[in-house]
Amino acid sequence: MDGRGSDMVRITICPHRLDVGMPDEVRLNRIREWLEPLEYPLSKADARERAADITIRYADGEEPLADVIARSNADPFESVEDLESEIYSNLPVEAVGEPGQSEGEG
Repeated sequence: MDGRGSDMVRITICPHRLDVGMPDEVRLNRIREWLEPLEYPLSKADARERAADITIRYADGEEPLADVIARSNADPFESVEDLESEIYSNLPVEAVGEPGQSEGEG
């Protein structure tokens, strides 16, 4: 592990509902591969629907990606960058590592 909390997060994807062909698990830092094929602008409702079968697994639990998207105040998402930023901005503290831990600690 390189010390970045995002390496501890896994996303489980059920590809039968998606047409972008992602594997069952990807690292959160590779979520962009799932986001890029989506057509933008994308409404929050559509983003939540597309994320319905995706579960983000944290070191201490899990959460549907659709719930993370639901916490966003943005609607619509104008680009892949917008949606990716909103996902990262709305992750709970446990998704990014231990409290007080920084990337510089080794």
